[in-house]
Amino acid sequence: MQRAEEELERRSKFLNSLIQKKKNAAEQEQNHDRMNVRVRASDMPLPLQNHAFKTARDIIDSMASLKLDSKRLALSLKKEFDSTYGPAWHCIVGTSFGSYVTHSLGGFLYFSIDKVYVLLFKTAVDPLEQ
Repeated sequence: MQRAEEELERRSKFLNSLIQKKKNAAEQEQNHDRMNVRVRASDMPLPLQNHAFKTARDIIDSMASLKLDSKRLALSLKKEFDSTYGPAWHCIVGTSFGSYVTHSLGGFLYFSIDKVYVLLFKTAVDPLEQ
């Protein structure tokens, strides 16, 4: 009887965790819709993705009265990620571009926000030998 109760408790916890994951995913989707963000490709952890989305949204909103400055957006995202997550981040911003890049594992995000596309990726940095 004790084992049955333990198994029931284990299954209950598992189902609750699945329900929570589903709620979190739905909440995440609502946040993306509010920011007008669409992920095109990524292997980046969700917290870093959200940081990129929020940073991009804040920068774009600060340029609301001006024409979008792609170079400024790219520079701001790169500097933000370099200072927060270490060096060697690269950022390409525009409405039409092609790319083929090598990136560090967990350091690639390609998304659109409004009508702008953003490619943000990290490369490995090897120290110079002297």
